Amino acid sequence: MEDPAQLKEQIESETINSRLEPQKAGFKRPSKIRVAKVILKLLPIVINLRQDRRKWVKHEGKNIDEWRFKKHAKKALKVFIELGPSYIKLGQWLSSRADLLPLPYLEELAKLQDKVPPAEFSKVKPIIESELGKLENIFESFNTSALLGASLGQVYLAKYNNMDVIIKISRPNIEEVIENDIFILKKILPLATRFIDPNLAFSAEGMLSQFIETVYEEMDYRIEADNLVTIKRNLAGDNSVIIPSVIQDRTSKHVLTMEYIPGIKITDIATLDAMGIDRSMLVMRVHRLFFKMLLRHNIFHADPHPGNISVADNGSIILYDFGMVGRLDNKTRLRLIRLYLGLIDKDPPRTVNILMELGTLEPTVNRYVVEKAIELSIQSLYGKEVDKLEVKALTDLANKTMSRFPFRLPKNLALYMRMTSIIEGIYLHHKVKFQFVKVLAKILEGEGLLREAYIEEARTSILRLGKNIESALNVAPLLQSYLDTQLYDTNNKNKRDKGNTLIAGIILATGLFIGSAIALPHDSNIAYAGFIGSIVVAAAVTIGRKFW
Repeated sequence: MEDPAQLKEQIESETINSRLEPQKAGFKRPSKIRVAKVILKLLPIVINLRQDRRKWVKHEGKNIDEWRFKKHAKKALKVFIELGPSYIKLGQWLSSRADLLPLPYLEELAKLQDKVPPAEFSKVKPIIESELGKLENIFESFNTSALLGASLGQVYLAKYNNMDVIIKISRPNIEEVIENDIFILKKILPLATRFIDPNLAFSAEGMLSQFIETVYEEMDYRIEADNLVTIKRNLAGDNSVIIPSVIQDRTSKHVLTMEYIPGIKITDIATLDAMGIDRSMLVMRVHRLFFKMLLRHNIFHADPHPGNISVADNGSIILYDFGMVGRLDNKTRLRLIRLYLGLIDKDPPRTVNILMELGTLEPTVNRYVVEKAIELSIQSLYGKEVDKLEVKALTDLANKTMSRFPFRLPKNLALYMRMTSIIEGIYLHHKVKFQFVKVLAKILEGEGLLREAYIEEARTSILRLGKNIESALNVAPLLQSYLDTQLYDTNNKNKRDKGNTLIAGIILATGLFIGSAIALPHDSNIAYAGFIGSIVVAAAVTIGRKFW
């Protein structure tokens, strides 16, 4: 392989150019017949999903026709497989989005992670030989029966330098197929989003945008090799994880060769128990590993489905498939750390503030409802039983006060949400005792992130306070200027004095109100007392003005 830094720049340039100028890259639009066929196949799925999701939300997943839900989900699975690689990949993305799909759909689409029919070897052999040379000259032996079929490629076992290696080869004509499918998906999305809630539409649009970016990267195995090398370097000091090495001189754009490291599948409970693996500790180590990548480093593995995680005989975690990775800028990373710190500190108001900073809540959301929901979630996270009557009262209030679902998912958090939801699925599969918030606290402390989080929280609070004070200082002169204009009378000193009294009162009321707003997230009692005080002062000023 070439120098990784130069290669990365070259790949990014090629990818951007191909996206911006598809016609120059040889892109041929799919026929209208193909578009019509796809729409006709997807339309019943969209209609069923819309109806099923409404029922699921209305009944909170209880007392529903489970057989009917599974029937519709199986039909969706079949259609995604029939439509090809892009839709298989899209189904994989959707299988981790509990905010968009009911549980029966998530369970059924999760089958796309491991069981995708591979293409015939005779169709993929020309790909490897065109980029690396004759098969018999580059590998000592090559098993032509695919170990695994994936949405964009398929995996084979071979020998290189007396070592077992895994060969990942792209599906035939994958770029052309993906370009056609993405073109159709972009046409369908605006139509589909008309039938769903605006916030869900926002999340769906962000997901598709992130999906398109990611799938372009996944088609170039040089990028995956670079991702693997970077993450392996970041985790070099962690003995609890094993990452295969890349065979660089047997890797190209459509062929990836890696060291073969077999292990026990992370969801194979019977074998793990037979090997004496402590599954509670295993689940905790999986969470620690992935949240360490997320919160400590600038790149994380974003596709931790069971096919991509195995367990070694000594309990170490083996990671595969680095085609889908997430990257967070430092500001977002710090906000996520602060978000988790808010949960650890049991501070719902602060948590809501950070959710708004992340763009996951509408600014006009009913804060009381969201804060109460987070408070109940925190109780659950800490293992406390939640009062069912309190939950019902909150649900009723939410239904009355929220005309739209308040949560939404920005594009830059789509891969983060995917990773965390799949990791949660591993925990649920093992059914072990596990308190996420305690594990999270240990991660933040162990990685030295608590100090960083508190410093950032203090800095953010000071900046917020400074902005509020600045706003207050800006308002006061404006009020005084306006009232001076209204009340100033050079011939009537007494009137001017009374006007100045009014100005002072209004400025005092304004100061009390703004100060109370600043204090509200931190001490509600002081804040409400301040609000009442501002109302009393404002009322006194109004009465005084009429009297004068």
